[in-house]
Amino acid sequence: MTAIENAVTGSSDGLWTVITWVLLAAGVWFCFRTVVVQIRMVPEMFRSLTEKPSDISKDKKGISAFKAFTISAASRVGTGNIAGVAVAITIGGPGAVFWMWLVAIVGGATAFVESTLAQLYKVKDTDSYRGGPAYYITKGLNLKWLAAVFVVAITVTYGFVYNAVQSNSIVDAITESTGSDAMWWKALLGVALAILTALIVFGGVQRIASVTNWLVPIMAVLYIVTGLIVVAVNIEQVPHMFAEIVTSALGIREVAGATFGQAFMYGIRRGLFSNEAGEGSIPNAAATASVSHPVKQGLIQTLGVYFDTIIVCSITAFIILLNNPSFGEGVESTSLTQNSVAAAVGHWGVHLVTVIIFFLAFSSVIGNYYYGESNIEFFTRNNKVMTAYRFLVCLCVLGGSLGKVGIVWALADLFAGIMVAINLTAILPLGGAAIALLKNYRQQRNQGLSPVFHRDDLPNLPGHDRIECWDGSDPLTIRGDGQEVYGRRPGTPAPQVIRRSANGSVRAE
Repeated sequence: MTAIENAVTGSSDGLWTVITWVLLAAGVWFCFRTVVVQIRMVPEMFRSLTEKPSDISKDKKGISAFKAFTISAASRVGTGNIAGVAVAITIGGPGAVFWMWLVAIVGGATAFVESTLAQLYKVKDTDSYRGGPAYYITKGLNLKWLAAVFVVAITVTYGFVYNAVQSNSIVDAITESTGSDAMWWKALLGVALAILTALIVFGGVQRIASVTNWLVPIMAVLYIVTGLIVVAVNIEQVPHMFAEIVTSALGIREVAGATFGQAFMYGIRRGLFSNEAGEGSIPNAAATASVSHPVKQGLIQTLGVYFDTIIVCSITAFIILLNNPSFGEGVESTSLTQNSVAAAVGHWGVHLVTVIIFFLAFSSVIGNYYYGESNIEFFTRNNKVMTAYRFLVCLCVLGGSLGKVGIVWALADLFAGIMVAINLTAILPLGGAAIALLKNYRQQRNQGLSPVFHRDDLPNLPGHDRIECWDGSDPLTIRGDGQEVYGRRPGTPAPQVIRRSANGSVRAE
């Protein structure tokens, strides 16, 4: 087993030596092209969250912008925020936290681009929309073979490997809480998790959205409150903690066992695993939403990056660093966070974190499963194939509960790197389409309108004739004769005619 772990870790390290720099370069490029959209349009992100969905079919509402956000949050907010941060800090030291923050801020622009593209090239499903990298690779770049490679990568990564990570962290937390790590106990927990997973995944995406809609916010808020209590108890140590983060990150003062290179590399990796910007996973959730303009969901998913890393991951880092952990002495996971909370508030904190981890990680299992399902449907909707996939997901949940922390996380890193490489190959050449959509959005917003989009607004978009869902058939994007756009000024009950000039600008009447 050690030889296998070393081989996987070596392959992962080699891949990430290249991927890290490409990912950061892409983020900086998109920051420049979008004029730092992830910072200057934060108010628009919150405004877009409240848009109501249209009917996807008779008497069936589509998935709202907020529900699509919670599906992605179900995958984002999980063990990456708790166990992943602990792994990064024990290997890379406090400086890893700084690099997590950086990848979130820079990656916000990448998240905007990939989620906007997912909306642009989405297709209609029976009870929602679906889309993601496989769809924008095929429709935007006309490279179906590359889309096929991505489908395999994301299905294996999220449906199997990442779900093994989630169940591994749940079992790690429960065994720490109960004081028993016997194999029969882990197996029993794994079976229970597999059964719970089966009850959800055989119910469809609407059930997934319904579960995550209320589960993720409650657990995330409870965890944040817990972290703030820990910070309050140790308030006098906070300035020193921030100094440790910055000096360790920049190599000014390296802590024992954790070098500058380790802080940088593991901070980037764990930041990506947590917020998933550029990995190509979040676009699958972004595509499900029924919105009036692709940019709206792009903005919402950018907000998710901040919530995940700047808030939730930071809370974990503060909990751990305020407890004076050791570095470079071995990989620690969920138990480090549990014990750090207990040191501040008492032993009951171990059990509280166990409950929070269970719900956050289990909601991630649900979100991860959906990413695989959505991509398998790119090729086939055969019931036997989908049933086999669901059973394999449940089996991986069981397997992850029995695996060792090291090899589980090494596999996660390796497959994450593969996904990033494929997704960046697509969004770098297609990024111009997202920039054009952003300009279209701003033109309408400057007229005081709630923006809507029709594919004929931008006839030069890549794969224009393959754009299916922006032909005016969605009630949110009702159209006239091609010269009129039916928009609505915020706060007014009736549609309003907007005349479009030859140069593409809009004028309210």
